[in-house]
Amino acid sequence: MTDAASSPIAVSPTVSRREERVGILLVFLSALMWSFGGTFARFIDVADSWTVIFWRSVWAAAFLLCFMAWRDGWRGTVALFRDMGLPGLAVAFCFASASTCFVVALGYTTVANILLMQAGVPLLAALLAWALFRERVSMTTWLAIAAVIGGVAVMVSESLGGAVSPIGDGLALLIAIMFSVATVITRRFAHVRMTPATCLGTILAAAFATSQASTFAVSAHDMGFLFAFGVVNLGLGLAFFATGARLVPAALAALLGTFEPILGPIWVWLVHSEVPSTRTIIGGAIVITALLVHLALEFSRQARPARPGTTGMPSPN
Repeated sequence: MTDAASSPIAVSPTVSRREERVGILLVFLSALMWSFGGTFARFIDVADSWTVIFWRSVWAAAFLLCFMAWRDGWRGTVALFRDMGLPGLAVAFCFASASTCFVVALGYTTVANILLMQAGVPLLAALLAWALFRERVSMTTWLAIAAVIGGVAVMVSESLGGAVSPIGDGLALLIAIMFSVATVITRRFAHVRMTPATCLGTILAAAFATSQASTFAVSAHDMGFLFAFGVVNLGLGLAFFATGARLVPAALAALLGTFEPILGPIWVWLVHSEVPSTRTIIGGAIVITALLVHLALEFSRQARPARPGTTGMPSPN
């Protein structure tokens, strides 16, 4: 769960150049893992989306629990969940909603449509922060937000005209909104740790899917890809990000995160021959360009190689 929601991460006071390079590699690997989500999903033959949500969430939750136990110990893991408070619960709810909508949306629209809408999450979060908390927004950010809204409008225009299902586009837009809300919450409550909140989100998604799924029986073929969908795509991507994001500047981490919406549609096109529509390509190009230009300007103004900052999670799915 795309792009990801953003989450501040504790940052070491001093980070060497070598550690920063390792952090850059890990953040890139997280975006790479997240970009495989649509490709894995298209291999799964299970007809019931809720069955897919259940098993993906179960595998992701198991992996994240083991990762936190390895990193922080079992007592530390329990403490992380206990210390999340209401902000952590809110982030978990947003992530559960977004990851659930991602799987359901795949039955109605293309992977490209879903991921390219999520590319605008950082800018949508800035818009929400301004609307809710009157956080200052620069003129360049306003221009980028306007471009993102325009790009999303181009993508969803097909559903408005009846060319594609409005359900798919609606769910894709809801995913972006949920991640944007999670971004704003975690920026306002810096003590919220990303990993336990996301893990709780997978548990909530699995619990809800339990009440909706028609069956939990799947073939060995499907279980293999469900394992990859949950562990490799979601869990491992988050583990890479949680380890590497604290070592790199915020703008650079966000810039690396754009590899997910860029690479995701490419893998699905190469492996499954799923070709995005013309309007999806045009709208997605507008969103990606606006985000890259905005991040480049922010990075040139604020990034200091010797002082890494907290960063946001680029919408894992």
